[in-house]
Amino acid sequence: MEIEEEGKLVQAHLGYTDEETSLFMKNPRNIEVLSKAGAMMNKTIIIEVVESHGCNSRHKVGDRIYFDGAGNLITKMSPKRICCFALEPITKLIFGAHELFYAGVDPNEMRFKRTGCFDVGVKCGGWGKIVMEIKVVDRK
Repeated sequence: MEIEEEGKLVQAHLGYTDEETSLFMKNPRNIEVLSKAGAMMNKTIIIEVVESHGCNSRHKVGDRIYFDGAGNLITKMSPKRICCFALEPITKLIFGAHELFYAGVDPNEMRFKRTGCFDVGVKCGGWGKIVMEIKVVDRK
C-alpha cells in the first residue's frame, strides 16, 4: 500500500484533520509502525494468571485475558469480571510487547514478562495478590 493510501486510512480511522494527518505522516516512527502494523494486527496478546491467592475478584491460576494486536480487550474471550487493579500493570506489558515487535524483536523474548496487581497480599497488610504473564501468539 502506498504512503498516501496509508495516510487516508489513518485519517479515516482516527478522525484526523488534514493538518493532523500531515503531522502524523511526517513522523518517521509512525511510518515505520504503519509498515509493521498489519503483522501485529494478526497477533493475539494473552495475559495469563500464573499465581493467585486471596484475589477479591476471584482471578485464579490459568485465567486468561485476551487482547487484539492493537491492545484492545477482547471481551468475549476474557473472563466476565476483570479487576481494574490488574488492568493497569497489564498496560505496561502490552506497551513493552508493542515496542519490541515494532523494533523487530519477538515480544515473547521480553526478559521481564510478569507483573501483578498492586495489592501486596494478606501477609503484607493487603487482601490478595495475582501475578500475570504475557505472551503474543498468531491469531487463529
